[in-house]
Amino acid sequence: MRASLVNQLRVLVPVKRTIDYAVKIRVASDGKGVDTNVQHSMNPFDEIAVEEAVRLRERNKEAVKRITVMSAGPAKSQDVLRTALAMGADDAIHVDVPGPLEPLAVSKILRAVVDKEAGEDEIGMVLLGKQAIDDDASQTGQMLAGLLKWPQATFASKLELEGKGDKGDKVRVTREVDGGLAIVETTVPLVLTTDLRLNEPRYASLPNIMKAKKKKMTKYTVADLGLEKDIEPRLETLKVAEPPKREGGAKVENVDELIAKLKEAGRI
Repeated sequence: MRASLVNQLRVLVPVKRTIDYAVKIRVASDGKGVDTNVQHSMNPFDEIAVEEAVRLRERNKEAVKRITVMSAGPAKSQDVLRTALAMGADDAIHVDVPGPLEPLAVSKILRAVVDKEAGEDEIGMVLLGKQAIDDDASQTGQMLAGLLKWPQATFASKLELEGKGDKGDKVRVTREVDGGLAIVETTVPLVLTTDLRLNEPRYASLPNIMKAKKKKMTKYTVADLGLEKDIEPRLETLKVAEPPKREGGAKVENVDELIAKLKEAGRI
C-alpha cells in the first residue's frame, strides 16, 4: 500500500529536451534521423505543464507543497531542468540515459521515479505535456497511468483542484474534443496531460534564473532505478526523408481543359 498524501500535493512534471520549434528540420546524412546539431529547448507542451503546476500552487497554496521536474536523457537535459526551476519548480531529478528513449521506456522510468520517491513526501500528481514535438507520439502519459494504475485525464485545457491535495480529493478537468468540450472528474493521485490552450507559459526572470542554479538536482542512473534491460528500443527507424517538393500549379481556361489535365495526371 502506498502511504497517504499528507495535506499537500507533490507534483511531478516530466520535461523533455527537443529541437527548438523554430528550427528548420533537416534530414541527417545517414537518412535515419534528423540533424540534431542545432538549437534545443524545452518541449513546448512540457513548458505548459510546468506553468500549470506553478499556477496551481499560486491558486491554492495550501494544496501544492512541492513541484519536482524530471528529465531522462544525456547531461544536456539539465539545461531544460534549470529552465523549469527558473519558472518556479522547487527541485529537479535527472535520470542519465545516453541514448534515445521510446514512450514506453519513458513511462517505465517515470513509474520507477514515482516508486523511488514514495514515502512521506510521495508524488500525487504527474503533470506532463500531451506529446513531444519530435516524435509526436502522445503515448507517455497514457502508458504511465496504466503502469501506475492511476486515473488519467488527457488533453486538459482547464484544471481545477478541489481540496488540499489529499488522496481522494477531486480534480475537474476540461478537455478539448471533436465538436466541443468534455468535462471529467477524477481524484488524486492521477496523471494529467496538457493541451496548448491550457495556459501561456511565463518567461523566467534573470533573478529566478540565478536562483535556479542553487536549487537541488537529484541524479539517478538507469541502474539506480533497476531498469538496465527494460528500456531498450523496440522500434528501428529504416528511413527518414523530406516530403516531396510541391510542384507549381497551372491555370486552365475552362472545365473541359481542367478535366483533360486531371486525366493526363492520372487523377481521374
